[in-house]
Amino acid sequence: MAGDKKPGLSYKARRRWSLVLLLIGMPLYIVAAVTVMNMLDRPHILVELAVYVVLGVLWVLPFKFVFKGVGKADPDAEDNGGG
Repeated sequence: MAGDKKPGLSYKARRRWSLVLLLIGMPLYIVAAVTVMNMLDRPHILVELAVYVVLGVLWVLPFKFVFKGVGKADPDAEDNGGG
């Protein structure tokens, strides 16, 4: 059964990393995005809104594999509730 190990992060590791990314990574990314936007001359409000929306979606793409399946039950846990 030693060959049963799945490649990649375990469910618990993905949950921990997703928490770190949401509590630490996202606020840092927001501060960086606002800092960069403040360095530029203030664009039209719709352009600024579009930039923030795009940046809000782009930050999660590299971490998609971490967040995948985190909201579901642990697939490796024993099913103790027999109902």
